[in-house]
Amino acid sequence: MVESGFAAELAQDLDAGDLRKVLGVFRQDVERLTGVLDTNAEAGESVAFRHTCHALAGAAGAVGAMALERACRLGMTRADLGPAQLAVLRDDIRALAAAALADMVEFLASLPPG
Repeated sequence: MVESGFAAELAQDLDAGDLRKVLGVFRQDVERLTGVLDTNAEAGESVAFRHTCHALAGAAGAVGAMALERACRLGMTRADLGPAQLAVLRDDIRALAAAALADMVEFLASLPPG
């Protein structure tokens, strides 16, 4: 089930082809940034982790992946987390990122061909 509001504003402003391009960039950003979160969490780099959460929150917010955006915004504020907590939050964000990408696939399937 697509998250309520996923890409809704974009769909009002863009044609299907441009929407596909924007969501393709979103997919690339999510894949790249979740990989960076893995590296940050494994290294215990809380400052870098928060910066990566900031970037991922922006990407998620831009397409209406609100659950992912909220989790990333939480990650941006948590300077107190140690390596174990970073790993737990990273896992939560990864799960929400996977759900957002699944929503994206479902949303793209609903677009007219072209």
